[in-house]
Amino acid sequence: MISPKLKRTFIAWALLAPLVVVTLFPFAVMFLTAVKPAQEVLTPSWWPSEFRWRNFYDMWVAAGFGQALVNSLRVSLIATIGAILVSIPAAYAMSRFRFAGHGAFRHFLLVSQMISPIVLVLGLFRLLASFGLVESLNAVGGVYMAFNIAFTVWMLQSYFDTIPRDLEEASWMEGGSRWLTLRKVFLPLCVPAIAVTAIFTFINAWNEFVVALTMLRSQESYTLPIQVFSLVAGRYTVEWHYVMAATLVATVPVAILFVWLQRYLVRGLALGAVK
Repeated sequence: MISPKLKRTFIAWALLAPLVVVTLFPFAVMFLTAVKPAQEVLTPSWWPSEFRWRNFYDMWVAAGFGQALVNSLRVSLIATIGAILVSIPAAYAMSRFRFAGHGAFRHFLLVSQMISPIVLVLGLFRLLASFGLVESLNAVGGVYMAFNIAFTVWMLQSYFDTIPRDLEEASWMEGGSRWLTLRKVFLPLCVPAIAVTAIFTFINAWNEFVVALTMLRSQESYTLPIQVFSLVAGRYTVEWHYVMAATLVATVPVAILFVWLQRYLVRGLALGAVK
């Protein structure tokens, strides 16, 4: 006799199976193509005759993938850390204080998210060029930070609204200053929200293509999206096994970040749902 719990498990997995297949299918195609011999890449067979693990090493050396990986980590961390540091006090002020133009500023943040970076890329290029910052990874990270600040402020402010003011008032009654209360009482409660916001900001910076393509010209400063693009653009013969190997490896840091911050991600999303 099958227990009701086991039956519900079977039903849940049966319903989720199509979604799992659709989600994992592109990764399976990338992996199988990445480990195929070069002469079998365009053949109709799915399974390779042998697994060429050396394709990953050859791709890493031939494409200079290691430097691109370091560059992407650099600009993504600059964008993420900078956006979080700027957004926490801004979101706290929007959540706890009422000031003239409060509603208009909230709407401004929302409207600014509707502007595509590609619309601003020419002006950004001229601005950075006037300061001699073209080819600067720090400048690209700063641009990514600027693009993500509105999103991070909006997200954090909505989370901060769910934290009762009574906790802060109790700390003030015990003699704690506003800064001490923010650091010791308020921020520890916001770790899930900050983690969720940091994950999305990191992914946005990690995957950004247009700004990096415009600002970075030499291969030594390429980020991963530009490096993968260079394996395809302007070539008579595209080595798809290298392209798929590079794309697959480029997803690994984001996957590690998700696994590492998974518990915070679930708690943060649940907090938003309760709100």
